[in-house]
Amino acid sequence: MVLRTQRLGEADRIITLLTRRTGRVRAVAKGVRRTKSKFGARLEPGTHVDLQLYEGRSLDIVTQAETIAPYGARVALDYTRHTTASALLEAAERLTAEEREPSLRLFLLTVGALRTLADGSHDPPLVLDAFLIRALENAGYGMALDACARCGIAGDHTALQVAAGGVVCSECRTPGSVLLSPAAVALLVALRDGEWILADDSERRVRRDVSGVVAAHLQWHLERGLRSLPLVEREAPEALPARSGPAA
Repeated sequence: MVLRTQRLGEADRIITLLTRRTGRVRAVAKGVRRTKSKFGARLEPGTHVDLQLYEGRSLDIVTQAETIAPYGARVALDYTRHTTASALLEAAERLTAEEREPSLRLFLLTVGALRTLADGSHDPPLVLDAFLIRALENAGYGMALDACARCGIAGDHTALQVAAGGVVCSECRTPGSVLLSPAAVALLVALRDGEWILADDSERRVRRDVSGVVAAHLQWHLERGLRSLPLVEREAPEALPARSGPAA
């Protein structure tokens, strides 16, 4: 999966990739910015590609590229889906601490989230929040939602402390805790567990509350937020548009 590209010289680019077997890898695509490049648009962010690389001293070199699915191109014309994909790809890169460290689950999460964005089956901000919750859990920063993050007592706790790592009980709650509605906690659990029927039926204000919590949890563990996250439109539509037929 192509995560990011950077210009190199007059015609080349450095491509940051998330691979199935070797985690995050950087490689040089020579001549990719020329109009007659043999790679064309195959190495744009959000593209799922099958690559052949020549292992170099510092950076690998792309020798062959075949497109599996151009997810980035499919979402590029829709602002919300495009900015959501940008935040998703940035998070995937940030959550791979070391180059060439295998992370199969993160790779599968990234491909799955981009596929969902491309087919438009769920609201883009919900897809992003679900991805962030699961990707953070994969990186060891899971959010405690089923029991108190401090004492471990199970229950339907609604006070959340970012520094503690999740919800806390009334005994462990301290000033500065965020009091969530039961619906917000239920949505967090649904996004973590992939319960999309419940997530799709959630209210707009509940989604906004959850997005704020997820962003704060992400920033706490990464020590700084994602540059592309503020660009994501968080307002959910009143109703999903019809898939066929004339516009209303």
